[in-house]
Amino acid sequence: MQRVIHENVREVARRFRLIGEAPPFLRAVELAVRVAPTGVPVLILGENGTGKEIFAHIIHQMSNRRDKPFLAINCGAIPEGTMDSELFGHEKGAFTSAYESRKGYFEVANGGTLFLDEIGEMPLGTQARLLRVLETGEYLRVGSSRVQKTDVRLIAATNRDLLRLIQQGKFREDLYHRLNTITIYVPPLRERGDDVALLFDFFADEMAKEYKVPPVELDESALLRLREYPWPGNVRELKHLVEKLTILHTGQKITAEILDEHLPTRATMLPVVYEGTAPRQESLHSDGSLYLKMERLELHLMKLQESILVLQEMIRQIGQHILSLDKNKLLPSSPSEVEDFSLYANQRRLIEAALRRYGGNRKRAAQALGISERTLYRKIEEYGIQEEN
Repeated sequence: MQRVIHENVREVARRFRLIGEAPPFLRAVELAVRVAPTGVPVLILGENGTGKEIFAHIIHQMSNRRDKPFLAINCGAIPEGTMDSELFGHEKGAFTSAYESRKGYFEVANGGTLFLDEIGEMPLGTQARLLRVLETGEYLRVGSSRVQKTDVRLIAATNRDLLRLIQQGKFREDLYHRLNTITIYVPPLRERGDDVALLFDFFADEMAKEYKVPPVELDESALLRLREYPWPGNVRELKHLVEKLTILHTGQKITAEILDEHLPTRATMLPVVYEGTAPRQESLHSDGSLYLKMERLELHLMKLQESILVLQEMIRQIGQHILSLDKNKLLPSSPSEVEDFSLYANQRRLIEAALRRYGGNRKRAAQALGISERTLYRKIEEYGIQEEN
């Protein structure tokens, strides 16, 4: 019976272009399949780039709502002041720029599914109104006193630790428990073992067809390097790497040396952004038993090791800088010559470095920094960062 269930899961995964054989990954797909026919809210946890939205599509497409709308909304990309209007709509004249009435996402998606990504970025006031929708199906347009009804299946996702946000007073505990009826944890690529090789071959064949060239192939040294690399950008990062290799190294056997030209060094890598841990998950076996997904200490150790490497590199560079100074200039002649180690200055430097690295692309810079686009916009304005054109 167990083998048949897994074969069905593999068929679903292939249908939605999810490649992998790692047990934690297959369990996530299996749980999405089992919960799809129900109407309960679902919370999807995982790092950026793991494919959380694809799991939302699985749930929608395998539900009785498949013929109704599916809307995917990134809460982190909506300015805080317009969040209520976007979700619930507004009436004409409700605020200065409300020149006409507008439907919100809950009205547009009525009967279907609404996927709220980066739910941890939602303002507290909007969270209270979202909780009311989940409990009663009722909401108010901005500027209206007329109660409206909606029948929407809600799927939420985040890469943040919601329990920590609750402790910090940034997320409602009652909303968390309402969303947390079923939780799906999508494992990061570094926890999926040999899946990295399967995904590489899958993307290589895809890119070969797109660019009409032979697919790139890995030698043993390159395969080992892929397995060692921590993949902070997960599957999305791997796909972009394969596309780059296909364009720049057509016809070449990919070696570890070639990979090193395109993978960031450990000293320059930004930290992994997922704050949470693998949650408890419901078993999908026919007997209804439960299993616990082991929380992997390796993930936390890897984060610690990466931080230590970054600090060691900073210390080495500072040491070299001190040795290169004239001994008469070792002491600053004025307070302005003291290097600024403040949190403000270092946050600003990290943001400027990320923007330079991604050519001013705010979305990619925000993903690399592990913050939402909305937070990045706010920091750019707060620090007065001038972006290069």
